[in-house]
Amino acid sequence: MTRRLLQLYLGLIAYGVSMWLMLQSDLGLMPWDVLHQGVALQGGWSMGRVAIATSFVVLLAWIPIRQKPGIGTISNAIVIGVVFDLVNGWFDNALGDVGMAGRMGLLIAGIVLNAIATAAYIGAHFGPGPRDGLMTGLARRSGWSVRLVRTLIEGSVLLAGYLLGGTFGLGTVAYALAIGPLIQAVLPVFDRDYRKAGGGDTPAPEPVSESG
Repeated sequence: MTRRLLQLYLGLIAYGVSMWLMLQSDLGLMPWDVLHQGVALQGGWSMGRVAIATSFVVLLAWIPIRQKPGIGTISNAIVIGVVFDLVNGWFDNALGDVGMAGRMGLLIAGIVLNAIATAAYIGAHFGPGPRDGLMTGLARRSGWSVRLVRTLIEGSVLLAGYLLGGTFGLGTVAYALAIGPLIQAVLPVFDRDYRKAGGGDTPAPEPVSESG
């Protein structure tokens, strides 16, 4: 239990840092962060606060689809946004002009760290994140594939975020293409059950909650 809790919270902290790295690259954000940034720009809130608020709005959508949160779900909703705001406040503009090579390095580091962070909190088995749970819950209730539901949801939030001024670019596309294979590659390191099962074509986006 101690190892799993440590893995969960280190994963969530790393996730918040990965968001900051992608923001600093200025080459495009992951789809949900395009929305978070767009709302932040329009509403005057910090991006981390918007991410937290969005998480709890998404959790309200769990009620009609009868999805049950775990301690990892609530922690995901809070910790990632808090860490992002802290890191962004401490190091905002600290990198200066790093040039295109530096920005590409930040983007790659952000995507790789995000994959490791995601595998860590999924592998801890304390419940899915709010957005992952919404996708898998809707897929279960509708009978549609998780891939289709995810595409529809992330496409919608990406469009809304872009219209609100969020940063869509090369990084957004690179993230969409790379994140699945990267998570699949590193998930066996953090998930003993997945490793014992020999992996698969895609990692399960919703872990079995063991926290009740």
